[in-house]
Formats: sequence, structure tokens, C-alpha cells
Amino acid sequence: MKLFPAIDILGGRAVRLLYGKRDNVTDYGTPIERALLWKECGAKNLHIVDLDGAFDGEAKSNKFIAEIVKNTGLFVQSGGGLRTIDDIKKRLDLGVCRVILGTMAYEQPKIFEEAVNLFGERIVAGIDAINGYVAIKGWTDKTNIKAVDFALNMKKIGISTIVFTDISKDGALTGVNVESTKEISDCTGLDIIASGGVSTLNDLVKLKDNNIYGAILGRAIYTGNIDLKQAVKEI
Repeated sequence: MKLFPAIDILGGRAVRLLYGKRDNVTDYGTPIERALLWKECGAKNLHIVDLDGAFDGEAKSNKFIAEIVKNTGLFVQSGGGLRTIDDIKKRLDLGVCRVILGTMAYEQPKIFEEAVNLFGERIVAGIDAINGYVAIKGWTDKTNIKAVDFALNMKKIGISTIVFTDISKDGALTGVNVESTKEISDCTGLDIIASGGVSTLNDLVKLKDNNIYGAILGRAIYTGNIDLKQAVKEI
């Protein structure tokens, strides 16, 4: 299973949010410092989110992302603040391997489909869910569309990878929602990257045992609940 240590950027800092709330933030230094630390721990991949962009709808952290790509050489996937084809192209041109699109997939399906046609597997669908329903705009708006149904629609469009986040779990260290993640994986047959609530090495083992493609590691590796070096070796 692939591990994706997370770096969320807000105001030029690497931060963690609790339950996705902008005013519930913990600062963990500069993004490049974190990226180099995760590389030292053996990470091969990084998951980078422009939180300013996710909340405000305008990419604001490209310079920090470019610095990370240039100085780590790792496989980087990135989301946040991508609302147009030009936004996507600019992010990919930084050297990012693939981009994650969430709000666009829901609000601008034609542009999203155009992006998939243009960039193929470099486009990942981000599905954030609250109680099984899709949420958008930095998790601030809940929709009436079930996450599973939305994922199946993404498959029809040509998406091969989905980042699935259970917002009720995110940043809370309460355990990953294996059941919902497995449901998305089983129903679609796509590569699903689990996000939200991963708090122990055992969570990663459960995901791996259920044939989940990957997992994003957030607060747990920042607090030390999960030793990233150990996780890289054992998962």
C-alpha cells in the first residue's frame, strides 16, 4: 500500500486542521522543512494541499509546492484552489505528478471532464464526505449526493484514482473509516486513497488487509502517534 504523508499549506505554513475547520489550526513550521523531514523518514510520496486555495477558490501556495518538488524529487500529488484548466496546468507545470480535484468535479463537471480528457491519469478525483454525502468548498458545504454514487460517476468519466476523505474523522485521531473506504473501493474497483482519521499503525494494516490502494498520513505522523519510518518499513 502506498503511503502519502500530508503537508497542508495555510498562510505559507505547514499546518493541521481539526475537522477541516480553518480556525482550528496547529502550526508545524515551513512546508519545505516538513517535506524534507518526511523524505528523511523514507517517504516516496507526498500529498500537498493548498488550504488557502481550497477555502478561497484561488491557488496561493504554488511557490511553496514548487520548492518542495524541486528539493525532494518525490512523487507529489496536490490539490486546493484548482478551479480552471489553467490552474491545473500551472500546478502540473510545477512538476507535480498529479492533481486532486474535488469542488470542480461537483460544480463544474464539464470542465472537470475536459481536464480528464486533457491530462488523463494525472487527474485524481477528491471525494470528501460527511455521513456518506459529498462535501465541497474546503468541506464547508454538504451536498445531497452520496459519495458512492459520485465515485461511480467519476469512474464513468475516466477517473482511475480517488482520494476519499471522511471529514468526521479528519484530524481527530479517532481511527480511519475502513468500512466506507472499502465500500467505495469495492463498488468502483478504482484505486482509493484513504484520508481522515488514520491514527495508528493498525489503521494502516486494516486498510492494507482490505486491499486499499493508499493512505494519507496527517496528524498522526505530526504528533508521533505513527512513526513514519516504521510505517514505511512495515506497510
